[in-house]
Amino acid sequence: MPVGTFQSEALENALLEAGAAAISYTDAADQPILEPLPGEAPLWHDARLSALFADDLPYEQISLALVAKLGVLPEGIEVELLADRAWEREWLRHFQPTDFGHGLWVAPTDAEVAAGPNATVLRLDPGLAFGTGTHATTALCLQRIAALDLTGETLLDYGCGSGILAVAGLLRGASHAVCQDIDPQALTATKANAEVNGVSDRITVSLPPEASALLPEPVPVVVANILAGPLLALAPRIAQALQPGGRLLLSGILDAQADTVRAAYQSWIEFAPIARQDGWVMLEGLRRDGV
Repeated sequence: MPVGTFQSEALENALLEAGAAAISYTDAADQPILEPLPGEAPLWHDARLSALFADDLPYEQISLALVAKLGVLPEGIEVELLADRAWEREWLRHFQPTDFGHGLWVAPTDAEVAAGPNATVLRLDPGLAFGTGTHATTALCLQRIAALDLTGETLLDYGCGSGILAVAGLLRGASHAVCQDIDPQALTATKANAEVNGVSDRITVSLPPEASALLPEPVPVVVANILAGPLLALAPRIAQALQPGGRLLLSGILDAQADTVRAAYQSWIEFAPIARQDGWVMLEGLRRDGV
């Protein structure tokens, strides 16, 4: 049913009291919520609420009770009988092994991958944090990481999410990765994914430091797949985490924001041409000497 934010709590409580096994919200208009802060759970102004009930509950009576108790319009309630399925595996229909070029694949942990003998397969299941490679911002970074020679390099993954970019870098030859994120759940997910892929001994995870420097010493590679706002605010800190001649990858940027973000880093970074996919961009450049 479509609901406004003012109705959501009352409806959710009523559905839970009626025996709902699960409740979810989706956007009923076109108001993306890209990246809330840790602990925040913002709702859309117009949301669609879905509740899952056991098939032996009187769902018609539940619908009538919602109409009477909360004033919900009957035409706003849709009832659908769902076939019994292994719901915990349904996401596999949408997350299949993906080739990002140069032999780098990302696949669910138990999926078969038709990759060559020299391919690198990063195993990852959707979980606590953003990042499976299906979104354009992550895909752009993975495509570039796959093409680079990272042998022996140290990589900073700022805003690591699931840790997918850091793990990909390690699997492609990086010697160590430092992962920082403001969300503790992202750090938990990164540790778990590093363990699954056998690189946990070469990865360090932490909250970003409060001091002005992200790292004690600059590193050769910095990846930041976050959003344009944080990238602008953190430009000096991110640029200074990169050693002279080092490589910077910035993503999470809408096409219309690319020039603004690039201008914020122009004093430190010599940029290459912009990579674009599905309305999103990735900026890549090298740190200038002497700045």
